[in-house]
Amino acid sequence: MFDDPNDAPLEIDFVLVPNFSMMAFTSAVEPLRSANRTAERSLYQWRVLSRDGGPVAASNGIEVLTSSLMASAKRSKVAILVSGINVQNYEDGWIFAFMRRMASQGAMIGALCTGSYLLARAGLLDNRRCAIHWENLSGFAEEFPKIEVSSNLYEIDRDRVTCSGGTAALDMMLHLIGRQHGQAIANDVSEQFIHDRIREPHDHKRMELRARLGVSHPKLIAIISEMEGNLEEPLSQTELAQRVSLSTRQLERLFRKYLGATPTRYYLNQRLRRAQQLLLKTTLSILTVGLACGFVSASHFSKCYRECFGKTPRAERSAKHATPRVV
Repeated sequence: MFDDPNDAPLEIDFVLVPNFSMMAFTSAVEPLRSANRTAERSLYQWRVLSRDGGPVAASNGIEVLTSSLMASAKRSKVAILVSGINVQNYEDGWIFAFMRRMASQGAMIGALCTGSYLLARAGLLDNRRCAIHWENLSGFAEEFPKIEVSSNLYEIDRDRVTCSGGTAALDMMLHLIGRQHGQAIANDVSEQFIHDRIREPHDHKRMELRARLGVSHPKLIAIISEMEGNLEEPLSQTELAQRVSLSTRQLERLFRKYLGATPTRYYLNQRLRRAQQLLLKTTLSILTVGLACGFVSASHFSKCYRECFGKTPRAERSAKHATPRVV
């Protein structure tokens, strides 16, 4: 596989599910094409598969032609599942069975973007570390507590390779290419894509807080970091102030000056935004979602959610399920 330079061309299956991430898919395929061009020989070959072999639409609406899983008798050494939005609504026993069969035959199994969610449901991430898109990270951890999910850009754990989506797929594939055929080829491919640095797995997958918020006050950044790290068991305003050596009055002035909100309101909105992500991106019960976001009762959770988003958690999820289900 990616450890043997003589294993060329290495054959890779990309399995697409509806609403897959086009960015993640192309970020994984294009480095392989460029590696072949750089080496002036076929280092990699790939096929694009789906359940029935018809075109599969990405989340941007663009359709990609595929071959059928069932018509595919050829055994590849790597199978990578590519998904995107609405992954929690996707169920397809044929694709799960295909990935399990590939794993049983000794293939390396991978996932791009939210694909780790599907591999977990197929039982293919047991006793493995994995990565997933940051929007799905907290929901995945709640739904699969026995699987070790990291905040890394990508994870390579023995015969499992997973990445958090977007351009992280490019860094992961460059790493694998370099591991198999040398860093010089990986660097050449990186330069072809005007990618000035191959990121390490532990590099940030999200913009840093100061960039996201547009503020640079160190104590404000520290407080919000504490809030984000304590959504399930919220800290009191006094505890937050003590952690950054401020009085509660100073804390309030800081939030009003830079964010135009009280610390309490800002913290509550953070918890509710996380709840919205869990409602839309997982199948966790509404009560479980509320508890995971620091609400001690379903009624209090529903009241706060309605005040923030204009609808109850149940209505939020019902509206989401009213959209066409991808199967």
